[in-house]
Amino acid sequence: MFRLNEGNTDRIIRVILGVAIAVAGLYFQSWLGLIAIIPLATAAIGWCPLYAIFGINTCGIQRKA
Repeated sequence: MFRLNEGNTDRIIRVILGVAIAVAGLYFQSWLGLIAIIPLATAAIGWCPLYAIFGINTCGIQRKA
């Protein structure tokens, strides 16, 4: 279905960013913290739709997700 296009470093950065956004959303009691779903979801599946559109691949090997 989808080919992985995120490397491990990219995925770790997305998890850290997602957690930081979620914590900020909780701290400021803002629904904008829900934006954290995007980097967390793409890190979990290893595929980013924007990377696919622009032909970016930070994954060293090509595996199917």
